[in-house]
Amino acid sequence: MFDDDVTSRVKEFVRTVWDEEHLHENLEFIAESLCLYAIKPKKGESALDTIRRYLSTQFWKDHLKMYKKRPIYWLFSSGKEKAFECLVYLHRYNDATLARMRTEYVVPLLARYQANIDRLNEQIDGSSGGEATRLKRDRDNLSKKFNELRSFDDRLRHYADMRISIDLDDGVKVNYGKFGDLLADVKTITGNAPEVI
Repeated sequence: MFDDDVTSRVKEFVRTVWDEEHLHENLEFIAESLCLYAIKPKKGESALDTIRRYLSTQFWKDHLKMYKKRPIYWLFSSGKEKAFECLVYLHRYNDATLARMRTEYVVPLLARYQANIDRLNEQIDGSSGGEATRLKRDRDNLSKKFNELRSFDDRLRHYADMRISIDLDDGVKVNYGKFGDLLADVKTITGNAPEVI
């Protein structure tokens, strides 16, 4: 959805470190390795799609396990519909990170969702039968994501306005708890249920 998503950054990293000439070969190697150890292969899936699927479905679980529930990448998540997820590197976080996340990603994504819902509504009006049913299902799924993201945006705005600072000396457990239910797996990491605003 965004030009600088984590999959694009992985691709750029591989291109920079091992050059353009071997990019496809190296992405294939990474994808094959992920299929051996982390995720099941899908027939016809490109290497980049396999990497994207791993990063969006399995990376967070592996990261939590590797870092013994004290992650250095934090997963900001809108909720179960996964309308929006954003990994933030703990050591790069600053008090403007949440505002940037909101203005550069969440607000534009809300506009995209709304535009797609409007487009689907127009298509539904001109359709009938099975096609109309499929379009309504797509619209309803997108509406769930839109509503989840709007709720997340309200909470994100509140926390962004607070300009929360973290102190690395306090550790992950304390700092992770400062963000309420914006983050995934708060109870797993802090031992407490997230504070809901």
